[in-house]
Amino acid sequence: MAEPTPRRNEPRLRPAPLLFEPAEAAADPEHFFDLESIDDPRALLERATELTQAFRAAADRAMEYQAIAAAQLADPRRFDRLTAADIAECAEWTEDYAKKMVEFGRDLMRGEPAE
Repeated sequence: MAEPTPRRNEPRLRPAPLLFEPAEAAADPEHFFDLESIDDPRALLERATELTQAFRAAADRAMEYQAIAAAQLADPRRFDRLTAADIAECAEWTEDYAKKMVEFGRDLMRGEPAE
């Protein structure tokens, strides 16, 4: 599995609103956030770009929460703490990446500035 690199120096983008799709629309494999209904290529590019930025921002934010959770699970003060290998198995990471994510999460919890 590819391992994303935590990006600390990049500013957070304000994501475009992600509108939830009705179940019947989501069931249609050709339907994706109503992009298929946009005829104007400029409007299509604009909305697709907004969605791309929103998904990237959401993925970055989710990764930060993964790191915080990993750090909390590895906290030596916890009686039920997990090893880096255990965390790696749960998250489908390599053990080395789990160690990096634990450290990243610790930095985030301390509120340390991005490097």
